[in-house]
Amino acid sequence: METGSITTPFGRRSMTLGMLASQVMAGEIKPDQSVDKWKLFRALCEAKPLLGISDRALAVLNALLSFYPKNELAQENGLIVFPSNIQLSLRTHGMAEQTVRRHLAALVEAGLLLRKDSPNGKRYVRRDRAGEVNEAFGFSLAPLLARAEEIERLAAEVMAERLHVQRLRERITLCRRDIAKLIEAAVEEDVQGDWQGLYLEFRDLVEGVPRSPTTAQLELLLDELTALRAEILKQLEMRMKSTKQRGNADYIERHIQNSNPESTTELEPSFETKHGATPEQDNGRGAVTMEEGRGEIAHPSRQEERQGRRPGARDDAGGLKSFPLGLVLQACPEILAYGANGEIRNWRDLMTAAVTVRSMLGVSPSAYEEAANAMGPENAATVMACILERGGHINSAGGYLRDLTRRSEKGEFAIGPMLMALLRANAPAGRKAG
Repeated sequence: METGSITTPFGRRSMTLGMLASQVMAGEIKPDQSVDKWKLFRALCEAKPLLGISDRALAVLNALLSFYPKNELAQENGLIVFPSNIQLSLRTHGMAEQTVRRHLAALVEAGLLLRKDSPNGKRYVRRDRAGEVNEAFGFSLAPLLARAEEIERLAAEVMAERLHVQRLRERITLCRRDIAKLIEAAVEEDVQGDWQGLYLEFRDLVEGVPRSPTTAQLELLLDELTALRAEILKQLEMRMKSTKQRGNADYIERHIQNSNPESTTELEPSFETKHGATPEQDNGRGAVTMEEGRGEIAHPSRQEERQGRRPGARDDAGGLKSFPLGLVLQACPEILAYGANGEIRNWRDLMTAAVTVRSMLGVSPSAYEEAANAMGPENAATVMACILERGGHINSAGGYLRDLTRRSEKGEFAIGPMLMALLRANAPAGRKAG
């Protein structure tokens, strides 16, 4: 049985105030206090980040607990275990004895064990004639019993923190999904706005977080993503309200106005063009204009609205919705090399470059003509630019184009997701989509 006296370590090991405090605390254990050793060990495993102990130190502690004969740690059962280092090595699956000693020292330093060294430093037990333990020298588990409530409280804190982080990550994932899909929908529906800027801001937020973020960093990211999502939703809601308010007036105007159904006016609402692409008036086409001092894309002409036709909508021939030229060139910059002087200034330049690319990739004229008939010439050129951009991943450009043509005829193909994927892949350094 334990004497409760203060003991000092054997040999060259020095006595510290921390060891003294642990022995004083162990002497204050209530006589009836007890705890299940394995439940306490599980709590220790949860609380180890706050206790500053390693997995291997816990493995050594688990071996020590296995030498304690009872399931309940209690003062009346004695709290000293005295296995040799060889026995501990066997129960830690062959851990080297030197490593065992190092982790035993770490457990003592963490205040989870006490040394009760014999005069010669050996671990052994003295028994009386009845076989009962009279005095034992080894390691005392008393600190575990004395700190049981503290350990369980720390374990609860760690589990609560883990659950909080898990919920933060779930909410961040939902925010990321919402923002990406809302921006994609806005681009596909030709909603006016700086969607490229918002997308790059979104990527900056996501990629600015370290690989192993702290809880505070996750909370800040969630707040910023929530604010960005609210801003995007606000712009989309304003667009929806504006469309709803003028819906009846536009409907009446389209029926009264004697519009020209043969008009081929096409407008190109787009992001600010980059990669050498500059909006310019083309023969037979309306030009993209910029509002002075604002750098924003102008609204579609009233003539097109009176025709009852939204820019980018599917036309009478079943063509796909067209996308801004600037966006196409940002997503597919490799097509610029096939333009005159390395520039593509309008849709005609893009279609000319697409014909060159078609020949270079071995796409037959008939396949390209079928694509132009099914999708429209601008969209066919856009698809050729996308195929060129992904050339290393496509075995047969001609077969791939014919497949897209068939899917387009069935209404099963949309260019938007393809462009958005390439835009993410070709984002500037530090902003590349993951």
